[in-house]
Amino acid sequence: MTDRLRFGIFSAPFHPHRQNPTLHYQTDLELVQRLDELGYDEVWFGEHHSGGWEQLGSPELFLAVAAERTKHIKLCTGVVSLPYHHPFILADRIVQLDHLTRGRIKFGVGPGALANDAKMMGIDPMKMRGMMEESLEALVALLCTDEPVNMKTDWFELADAKLQHAPYQERIPMAVAATVSPAGPRCAGRFGTGLLSMSATSAAGFDALASHHDIWRMKAEEYGQVFDRSQWALAAPMYVAETREQAFADVEYGIHDWVDYFMNILSLPLLPNEESDPAKWPTRMVESGAAVIGTPDDAIQQIRRLQEQTGGFGSYLVLANDWATPERTKSSYELMARHVFPEFQGTVTREVESNRKLRSIREEHLGDIGKAIETEIEKHADEMRQRGQDTGYHIKGDDATPYLQEDVLKRGKDTRS
Repeated sequence: MTDRLRFGIFSAPFHPHRQNPTLHYQTDLELVQRLDELGYDEVWFGEHHSGGWEQLGSPELFLAVAAERTKHIKLCTGVVSLPYHHPFILADRIVQLDHLTRGRIKFGVGPGALANDAKMMGIDPMKMRGMMEESLEALVALLCTDEPVNMKTDWFELADAKLQHAPYQERIPMAVAATVSPAGPRCAGRFGTGLLSMSATSAAGFDALASHHDIWRMKAEEYGQVFDRSQWALAAPMYVAETREQAFADVEYGIHDWVDYFMNILSLPLLPNEESDPAKWPTRMVESGAAVIGTPDDAIQQIRRLQEQTGGFGSYLVLANDWATPERTKSSYELMARHVFPEFQGTVTREVESNRKLRSIREEHLGDIGKAIETEIEKHADEMRQRGQDTGYHIKGDDATPYLQEDVLKRGKDTRS
């Protein structure tokens, strides 16, 4: 297991296609700002060009704006579709973003998720994974070495290519996206990058986690790269509320449209046996393990399930969506920060131990307190008797009352006797 689990979101972003995209951009920026305030470690934003729901065409532009509104959170492309860009121009943009954010970026890459995006650019979807690997080879050379790069493929050429700026970071962290195909972990191992498992709790994605780990590690060893499971990020849908009943009520706002988009536009299987009754979708997603709709305890259980399946990973990313209203969605993220993070980050270990210790020695301490109070009362009474004055001791005010309770004083006398 890795020592401290990082938390973040993976945002396509998914927004209903009939709503104002200008407001969606603003809502997403406000969410990133709130996540930064709550102590989230990273946000990932993707690139898509059709379908109406995944409404961000340039994650770099979005993250540059988000950088001005945040202080600490890592800003990650999740992901840039490599076949859509000349690697030299893309590398130059990423280096610029690295400087603008003072080293707060991670560079997530992939082949492209929507076949329609590729076809509009005249790209054969069957060639996209090979194109991704060719582009990644060029990008690693451009970003991680000082030597001019020469490379020629059937879709781009580099001739003594060298970026005019070095990155702000010594090495920009990179990650390759993976769902079920072995292409992602093979590339991650070959080029020494991290891995981003984007459908970690779907039936096929969950089953693939173990094999992806093995492929990633095997290729890293084959190419002499460092295998680092702390650079493994897993993304999956999760919504939490104060109770399970409240969580299920909240997601009625938008979960059905979201599932419909996955099933009928993306053609990605979210539910076992392709459940046809929309009323059953939320329950079926939870029962199959594909999503959490419940309490922070349910979220903790799901993450532990993923840790067991993988042997340990570095980041858990909530697959961001509009299942609930923006206000309730922010509440879900806050509940996670308050109650889920500490389970995996050790942030309250000392507090819990201190509380446990004081509970265990409560009787002993009460006796000490009673003894101290009784001693002071007797000293005061002796002084008053010597002066020939009233020896009674009277205290006014609620603040003093707990310290003069009969059981506390009694423990003091018992300790003395």
